[in-house]
Amino acid sequence: MDTRARDEAAQWFVRLQDGELSAQESQRFEAWCAQRPEHQYELDVLQGLWGAADLLPKARLQALGDASIERPVRRAVLRYALAASVVAVALGLGLFLTLNPEKSYNAEFATRLGEHRQVVLPDGSLIDLNSRSVVTVHYEHGQRGVELKQGEAMFSVEHDPSRPFVVMAGAGHVTVTGTRFDVRRDDEQTRVAVEAGTVKVQGRVSDQVVTLTAGRGTHVDSQGQVAAAYAVNPAELTAWRSGKLIFNNATLSDVAREVSRYREQPLRVSTASVGNLRLTSVFKTGDTDALLKALPQILPVAVQTLPDGSQEIISR
Repeated sequence: MDTRARDEAAQWFVRLQDGELSAQESQRFEAWCAQRPEHQYELDVLQGLWGAADLLPKARLQALGDASIERPVRRAVLRYALAASVVAVALGLGLFLTLNPEKSYNAEFATRLGEHRQVVLPDGSLIDLNSRSVVTVHYEHGQRGVELKQGEAMFSVEHDPSRPFVVMAGAGHVTVTGTRFDVRRDDEQTRVAVEAGTVKVQGRVSDQVVTLTAGRGTHVDSQGQVAAAYAVNPAELTAWRSGKLIFNNATLSDVAREVSRYREQPLRVSTASVGNLRLTSVFKTGDTDALLKALPQILPVAVQTLPDGSQEIISR
């Protein structure tokens, strides 16, 4: 795994924590962020960890930063020291299974309506939970296991060939050693989309295994049948991480299903013909009312409120 992006992100993170950047430094920082998607991602990871562990002294971070600048050969030390310090505070000192891989670890994490939560696992892997999602984690010797009980999660898995990372979701499971991928569990299917690395997706009812690489996805139906790999846009599918809903020629049925994740009451479509209408637009996950107001201006539909408080998209 190429660690350069992570090393550079750690150095920028230290500088940002130390105070405001000069005009010249700000230009260099913005150019660095725009250079590669991995740059912003690695910085976001550190910022997420820092937000969960606001107890690490700034002096400690600055000392780590100075060491990396004065001794380039210690860049790897900076990466691990910084990450280890933050994660240790965030999760509680003494949890590191990486120091004792024989020890088991069990936990459950959940999000409420509209909540987005990032979880750091003992091996440094990250889980980003979307609204109304639940995962259970079980680490034991030889395997790292997670079950997505409901909702959606983005996994950023630390590379460890000796301990595969397996995600169970509905009638399928995903096996990786280190990568970034999104899993969404609905009643009728489980969808998998890969942002980086390689994953293997398998259903419960057959020996069929579909291998996915970056920019590819698949889904497993309720019977455990895995679809052939197809092209996906991970940035669109995981836009919820930045509070956005991106629809690119999406059916209203899919729009209603997605929007329902962020509303107290579900959004429905009245008929199949209404559900087959297509929408291309961008909205905020925290303001789905704006989407409902905009729909009649975009498509030949109206939105009505039903007696139970839910809403339905009808033809007009």
